[in-house]
Amino acid sequence: MTPVLVVAVTVVAALLALAGLASTLARRRIGLLHLWAAAVLEALLVIQAVLAVAALVGGERPPDIPTFLGYLGGILLLPVAGVLWARSEPTRWAGTVLAVAAGAVGVMIWRLLQLWEATGG
Repeated sequence: MTPVLVVAVTVVAALLALAGLASTLARRRIGLLHLWAAAVLEALLVIQAVLAVAALVGGERPPDIPTFLGYLGGILLLPVAGVLWARSEPTRWAGTVLAVAAGAVGVMIWRLLQLWEATGG
């Protein structure tokens, strides 16, 4: 896990969450800004996942591999699921859906780092 990418993911996720909440407060649906931010977030997560898998293949191992891989797979699906749900939501609450997904990513990325850096006992 790369701490620099963890911070970058956190910043992008926070900005996406704020944009989603702003669109909800403005009573508007999500727009291209939201979609681009979600795409950047997903790209950062894919880069982080590739680096993590490469480290696993290279011999580095977190103490709880199944939990780590579960979080890694889940975090990759969250932005995609959030965008798909938000795009299908015909009301102003689409921004809130995206904000919740982005907030979950922001928490999960730090949990992934915690799992990676755990000493195992």
